[in-house]
Amino acid sequence: MTPDILRYAAFTADPDGGNPAGVVLDATHLDDEQMQRIAAEVDFSETAFVTGERDGARIVRYFSPISEVPFCGHATIAAAVALAEREGSGEKRFATRVGEIRITTVTDADGAFTASFTSVEPAVADFPPGVLDQLLTALGLTTAQLDDRPPKVAFAGNWHPVLAITDAEDFDGFTFDPAVIRRMMDDNGWSGTVTVVRALDSGSDSDDSGPDRGRFSLFETRNLFPVGRITEDPATGSAGASLGGYLRELALVEPPARVLIRQGRHVDRPSELTVDVPASGGVTVSGRAVPMAG
Repeated sequence: MTPDILRYAAFTADPDGGNPAGVVLDATHLDDEQMQRIAAEVDFSETAFVTGERDGARIVRYFSPISEVPFCGHATIAAAVALAEREGSGEKRFATRVGEIRITTVTDADGAFTASFTSVEPAVADFPPGVLDQLLTALGLTTAQLDDRPPKVAFAGNWHPVLAITDAEDFDGFTFDPAVIRRMMDDNGWSGTVTVVRALDSGSDSDDSGPDRGRFSLFETRNLFPVGRITEDPATGSAGASLGGYLRELALVEPPARVLIRQGRHVDRPSELTVDVPASGGVTVSGRAVPMAG
């Protein structure tokens, strides 16, 4: 029996923006080979499969078009919104390969859903010897183009190398060979994305940024994720959580802190992620998700 495959755009209110995710709410009878085949056919960066339930938590697995990944933030947001549309808002619990993830879903006055997941405990590590130089070469960048935020590898469910670029032209203009980046990711166990960030101005809720934002730090990111036809991810929840953990670990924000991340401009699917960084524990990432046609 062919399962019902849903398609959502996450971290956006526009079906033509954000990051597309496949969602299969009943994958109980699917084996690994079937889930991998469906993810390849859907051909989004990830598809989430709800494969059962354990101790009141839904068991969720994530597959890219080429392999299973431990965790996927935007597919978590998409799956949580899909469930909330059918069951109502409230708290959801997902049992994933990286641990239990708690998600809160709420509705606004128009009935639109926002989901917020709290990551597993973040971690930050140094690049292995020589790997940073290899990555910069692969992107056509030099250390002189980086800002004073030190390059690190950050984790909040997946490992993401984090590079911070000073100049807007350098940020917009760097290029890469997807095959080279894919090989580096596989060789170094980076199951997330290669995260390149640029700091924008901080702001407040008096800016045109939506209600109840408070003070926030604003970043734009590019997240490289070569899988199948995809080379760059439009919105990356696990990278948002990892960036929040990175900023906290290096004392680059003062918790509790809010970080807004704009992503997807370079692939014509603009998105926005809200990242809340507490003094300790997991980082919370929030965003909308909307059904896509087809």
